[in-house]
Amino acid sequence: MRIACIAWGSLLWKTGPLKLASSWMAGGPALPLEFARDSDDSDELAIVLREGAPLMPTYFALLDANDMEAARTMLAAREKIDPHHPEWIGSFPPVKGGAVDARIAAWLVQQELDGVVWTALPPKFFNVEGQAPSPDEAVAFLAGLRGTVRQAAEDYVRRVPAAIRTAYRVRFEQDLQWTPRDV
Repeated sequence: MRIACIAWGSLLWKTGPLKLASSWMAGGPALPLEFARDSDDSDELAIVLREGAPLMPTYFALLDANDMEAARTMLAAREKIDPHHPEWIGSFPPVKGGAVDARIAAWLVQQELDGVVWTALPPKFFNVEGQAPSPDEAVAFLAGLRGTVRQAAEDYVRRVPAAIRTAYRVRFEQDLQWTPRDV
């Protein structure tokens, strides 16, 4: 099977246990992305899918996986997804009861792939799942970080590819001078 993984954030530079069968390539589906998730294991604002945000370019790589379950399991391990939230790993074909994203389904057909997986974590701010910070709250959150925590958050924002130019990123550049550097 030809199974791909779609990425836009730290997967591009920290694959962890994700076994790739190719390098990351531009040309993934355009998806609504924003820096809208207060990360579970650090103080960065992770870039996640956020419906209503402008469509941004994504990247993809082929996975060294024989079936969709192996691909989903591998991505869930890399992302440290709580087993109680299998919906936080998106896939096409979807698992039983899973949502279908028409943008990703159309892209999969164009790429002649058998399947695709992606991280589908929702926005989260101050431990409230589904809540996204406003642009002002995002800037204030990051500006309030100190020391190595701030350095790690800045590194994350700056390493997200420059082509992913979200509204929050523009504010981070203006207010924090955190300009992108490609991975």
